[in-house]
Amino acid sequence: MVIAIDGPAGAGKSTVARLLAKKLGLRYLDTGAMYRCVALTLARRGLAADDTASAQSVAESVKIEFRPGDPQRVWCNGEDVTEAIRQPEVGDLASAVSTIGGVRRALVQRQREIVGEGGIVLEGRDAGTVIAPEADLKVFLTATPQERARRRWLELRDKGVPVSEDEILRRLLERDRQDQTREESPLRMAEDAVLVETDGMSITEVVERLARLAQEAGEA
Repeated sequence: MVIAIDGPAGAGKSTVARLLAKKLGLRYLDTGAMYRCVALTLARRGLAADDTASAQSVAESVKIEFRPGDPQRVWCNGEDVTEAIRQPEVGDLASAVSTIGGVRRALVQRQREIVGEGGIVLEGRDAGTVIAPEADLKVFLTATPQERARRRWLELRDKGVPVSEDEILRRLLERDRQDQTREESPLRMAEDAVLVETDGMSITEVVERLARLAQEAGEA
């Protein structure tokens, strides 16, 4: 089974997809982590997101690995960057980098190869519309901007990252704007996706809801 989960920043896609994959015995692909790896590599080389040639070159050559762990470990060019790529500034740069057509094409090609092996839950901004349009189940996971900002703030607070909830909300709204208006693979809900609004739902409730949808899709 292939399950594709899309949605805006801070909707809880990564956590839900990871737990759902574990529950169903499937692999897990965090497509956003791949853009974050490109962004981190650019930042460390002192390059800007508007340097499109360099960004595309990095996307084509960067070595990204997903290794077992809880949470899943992300390795970039031989280094464990699981925590480094989750810093707010890396997320902002990743959103900007993701608007570059050459970057998206390079990473989407890799993502399709991974998905082609089957038995996977993938999540991102174009999982069900571009990467896996033939997925057995497509879900569009979302929540209000305020709820998404609150969740992200709690997550970062627990990691000791000093940032205000207002600042996170501002960044989320800007990322929404970039994701929805970019020319290459803009964020949108696939016509055959199931909309799941998670305000007032716990992570466990969301995972159970998606597991039921997966079961129904498998029986269809």
